[in-house]
Amino acid sequence: MSDRQLIDSPRAWLTVVATFFSSGVALGTVYSFGAFFQSMADDFGTGKGSTAVIFGLTTFSFFWLSLITSRLSDRYGPRPVLAAGAVALFVGLWATSNVNSIGIGYVTFGVGAGIAAACAYVPMVAHVGGWFEKSRATAVGISVAGIGVGTLVMNPLAARLIDLYSWRTTYRIFAVVGSLILLVGTFMMARAPGEAGAAPSRVREAFRSPTFRRLWIAALCYATALFIPFVFAVPYAKERGISPIAAATLVGLLGGSSVLSRIGFSWLTNQFGTFRIFRFGFVLCPIAFTIWLLAGSSFATLAIFMIIMGIGYGSFVAVSPLVLADLFGVVGLGSLMGIFYTACGLGALIGPPMAGRIIDVQDSYTMPMLVGLGLGLIAFLLLTLLPTTPSGNISVAEVQQEESQGTGSEVAMAMTAFDEALMELEDWLEP
Repeated sequence: MSDRQLIDSPRAWLTVVATFFSSGVALGTVYSFGAFFQSMADDFGTGKGSTAVIFGLTTFSFFWLSLITSRLSDRYGPRPVLAAGAVALFVGLWATSNVNSIGIGYVTFGVGAGIAAACAYVPMVAHVGGWFEKSRATAVGISVAGIGVGTLVMNPLAARLIDLYSWRTTYRIFAVVGSLILLVGTFMMARAPGEAGAAPSRVREAFRSPTFRRLWIAALCYATALFIPFVFAVPYAKERGISPIAAATLVGLLGGSSVLSRIGFSWLTNQFGTFRIFRFGFVLCPIAFTIWLLAGSSFATLAIFMIIMGIGYGSFVAVSPLVLADLFGVVGLGSLMGIFYTACGLGALIGPPMAGRIIDVQDSYTMPMLVGLGLGLIAFLLLTLLPTTPSGNISVAEVQQEESQGTGSEVAMAMTAFDEALMELEDWLEP
């Protein structure tokens, strides 16, 4: 079968299934941290700020290591990368279940789960994009929906297992089952056919683009706000008398609503335009934080807050690869997604630990809520500055015209050090 015949074929959909389950397990493990939060804090005798660093470091390493794993996957294919993720997940979670110091936990969970997520998500989604043309939006939407399903299932599951056994035993269960699922996924994945499968790095090209840098800064603001409820919605609910399993369900609702929005918004891009849908997802963030400020101890209001947050989050995850593909094409999409999602990693490292420290000092969640609301507004306003077409897509012609005029010597000088670092990284990744 020729490369053209493989595009949009049943074989292509097999990669969607593999990516759905692999990303669901790896990211579901990371995003279920809220269910473990209080048990780990009590066991280690640490405050909210120190405990939240585990999640921040894990998500930071996940997104930043995706820059490397995406490049490796572009060059060597997805199978060895996903197999490495399976090993990292097992080792990281099993080691975490045996640590007696939160400092060691930073390393075992942060590195182990971080590597697993970096191998199982961005590189796999990039290959899915290369397998499709006509059904690309739908295929990517279904693939990334795995994260939402993983979050929906694994949060209440973790809470139940912790209640029955302990947080340590629960991580051992996740280590065995999760790594087996990732290993099965390695046999279902394959390199995308044609030139999209073995592409050069696009990292330097992307960061020389003013439009890409604006998107990156907007994503940084958005992610800093986004990951605060991932960690603190469950402790917040527990402190207001909501049962542990019901509290963990809140993060599950975020994941579940993101599933529907990932698939739904991927389809809606054909109706309303890719960038218009992308921007709509961002405006939901400050709306959601406003609802959290008004929620008090009402489970129903908290559920609405998390559902709206999940809808916006799902839109961001599902549509951002399509926005990048509109701007730069699908060739080297893995490296483009890798560098774009470093903004999310940095946001995760800043947001939850900062919020936890504020809560420890003020004994109140109000200020972190206000910070999240403000960052969400900034992210949305940054996107309103980018040109769009009447159909709702980003205006590539206007972007190219702007970038052909140059960005000025000051910006060029500011990018020199970063550009040199990227060159060194790419040289290291060359075979």
